[in-house]
Amino acid sequence: MNSPHQPLPTFDEVLLCTPQTTAEQVGLFLRRCLIPCSGGEKIYTMLYADELSYDVSCRAEELFQHLQHYNSAYRLVILCNCEREHSYIPSVFSQYKVHMIPQRPLAEIQRYLQHHYRVAQPSGAAASVFKDNMCVGIVSSKRAGMGK
Repeated sequence: MNSPHQPLPTFDEVLLCTPQTTAEQVGLFLRRCLIPCSGGEKIYTMLYADELSYDVSCRAEELFQHLQHYNSAYRLVILCNCEREHSYIPSVFSQYKVHMIPQRPLAEIQRYLQHHYRVAQPSGAAASVFKDNMCVGIVSSKRAGMGK
């Protein structure tokens, strides 16, 4: 986010983990991250890694330990819920833990995201529904189940 022209992460750089995420999915992601190739300077991110099952987490750690020797210049960020910091993945990687506070003002982050999520030529797509021709939006309510 150093420049508004830097792209957002691509689909292969992010793994959104859930309890249903398989060891194969995590393995493919770690291989993309840790095996050197001509992919450039990508930053790989595992979101909610604390949600992985125990078995998947164990296999992920084993694979990480095996593959990290192939590439000492990997760039991997693992984001976890601080309330689940005692689950397997956060515990295993706790020596690398960094408490993160956004370094940019909220308004600057919002401008960056608006730059990347604005549809130039709105059509009959969802972009016409959201404010300022955005292709994404957040709909929330304080009352559950109100037809969102």
